[in-house]
Amino acid sequence: MFYIKNNKFIKADIIFLFVSAVILSTAVFCFSYIQKTNFASQYTLQEDYNTSKQVNSLQEDSNTSKRDSALQEDSDVLKTDSIKKLTQKKENCLICIDPGHQERGDSSLEQVAPNSSQKKAKVSSGTTGIATKKPEYVLNLEASQVLKKILEEKKYEVMMTRETHEVNISNSQRAIMANEAKADLVVRIHADGLDNPSVTGSSVLVPAKDGQYTSAIYEESYKVAQIIKKNFQNENIKINGIFERNDLTGFNWSTVPTVLIEMGFMSNYNEDLMMSDKSYQEKMMNAVADAIDEAFEE
Repeated sequence: MFYIKNNKFIKADIIFLFVSAVILSTAVFCFSYIQKTNFASQYTLQEDYNTSKQVNSLQEDSNTSKRDSALQEDSDVLKTDSIKKLTQKKENCLICIDPGHQERGDSSLEQVAPNSSQKKAKVSSGTTGIATKKPEYVLNLEASQVLKKILEEKKYEVMMTRETHEVNISNSQRAIMANEAKADLVVRIHADGLDNPSVTGSSVLVPAKDGQYTSAIYEESYKVAQIIKKNFQNENIKINGIFERNDLTGFNWSTVPTVLIEMGFMSNYNEDLMMSDKSYQEKMMNAVADAIDEAFEE
């Protein structure tokens, strides 16, 4: 408890205390304001820094995303190219070439079609050239070997029903060979012969469209035949047309697309000589091989 003696001193003390309190309050307020300002400044700088980091991070993510997208696009392009190359490869396409006839015919009978009561001779030796005296089975194998070489150079897989004359393979057995090998196409090579020596020209035979045993393979067979016909015409090789057949054992037993090419008439003197000419064989078989190319590209 204060003891008051002099009123003047009391007043002075009170004033001193009041001023001190004001000064102290002001100092506290100023210090607090400065601290808040510094904190706010630091917070703002931190926010700016964090924002900058976030922007940079987003930018990096964006760049990474773009880079990944670009890499994916490049990868997709490579995959597409790979697919294109794989689908263009011909090593997986099997072409069966059947050189018609053989040295000795086999007159024993076989069914002309599965479960058919009708029968025909298994295989004959074919006709003979009026000028060359060459048997058809020899000519057929010559031309077939030319076609085989061309197709293999084009990277096709090729099988032959025969590569020598001394065989005994029936027409149904030849078809079954191709069926079991899952051939993509069978090309049968033959030559014609007639009593009329003035008849000339090639032809292409196909399985009958409405045949009981051949309707399933008609469309693809006919497509190949059409292209062969076009190519022969472009090469000035006489072609008499495309003919449907439902009576050929080799067609009726086939479950894969099949065409039979009659190269010309060995009963015509000039055409017989021409078909035995190596350059003509190459011309004709190149046209056939190009037709196979076009058929598989469609």
